[in-house]
Amino acid sequence: MTPPPAAAARLDRAELPLPAKISAARPAPARADRPFKGIALILASTVFLGASDVAAKYLSATLPSIEIAWIRFLVFALIMTPAMLPGSPLFALRTGRPGLQLMRGAALLGSSLFFISSLRFLPIAEASATGFVSPLFVTALSIIFLGEKVGLRRWVATALGLVGVIIILRPGSGAFHPAAFFPLVSALAWACTLIMTRMLSGSERAITTMTYSSIAGVGILTALVPLVWVAPSWHDILFGIFIGLASTVGQWIVVLAFRYANASVLAPFSYTQLLWVSILGFLIFGELPDGWTVTGAAFIVASGLYTAHRERVRRSQLPVQAEPSPNA
Repeated sequence: MTPPPAAAARLDRAELPLPAKISAARPAPARADRPFKGIALILASTVFLGASDVAAKYLSATLPSIEIAWIRFLVFALIMTPAMLPGSPLFALRTGRPGLQLMRGAALLGSSLFFISSLRFLPIAEASATGFVSPLFVTALSIIFLGEKVGLRRWVATALGLVGVIIILRPGSGAFHPAAFFPLVSALAWACTLIMTRMLSGSERAITTMTYSSIAGVGILTALVPLVWVAPSWHDILFGIFIGLASTVGQWIVVLAFRYANASVLAPFSYTQLLWVSILGFLIFGELPDGWTVTGAAFIVASGLYTAHRERVRRSQLPVQAEPSPNA
């Protein structure tokens, strides 16, 4: 990828392996308790991810969603190519959990594809606000896959977030569009991505996770894109490359941010992405969020903030040795 941030270089730097040591897998870097650095990184990631979403909406007027996602993941895979080459100092394909890595990549692809599909029909602020219900899905999935216990107050917060979704979608009204379900499916897929990232934390390096995600995404989409292919113009290709670069850098920064702080600390700051996409949506598409979207988004953000607060309280009550090391 474009030269990774200094944090990435420090976390994943290693000397050139000697021939006798090539088979040895490097351990994942240890987490550091530096919340302010994690917050700064997550804020930076929202700028890149928001710009990528806006560019995807712009491109959705001329290219099918699958093709936009294919260009994005192709750029992603090209950036990660050095990590796929045996003998490279960045080689990162050795993993103890290849199946989980590929499943995470497929979930990330699903999240991207459904969200891009929604942008053709929905204002970007509405799609983004709906997509931010992923913490609610994480709450439910963490019970099944991580064995976590969820108390009454977190379930109340989850219900509050669902009220926000209903306010935005307004099912049964003339403003409802079936594509409004796409950001919900995208949020569910993103929640699965986060759960699997957390399961991989502590045993896999960031560059390994990113590399497998690029392989899974470009592999699946290469099989699908011939079914919907539209010859892109150079203008379309340039925008597609920008989407791939911005989303890759944004995702990389997200993974790094969770090396420095827990999800409960970082989650509230990820909502600043709503601000960026709203501003850019107004400046580029003339889309101004209506009162329903703003109100529903407020419910969703309040739900997410309270869920993050309860997670922080829960972690503070755990014994130090039982503190998990989430990577998403």
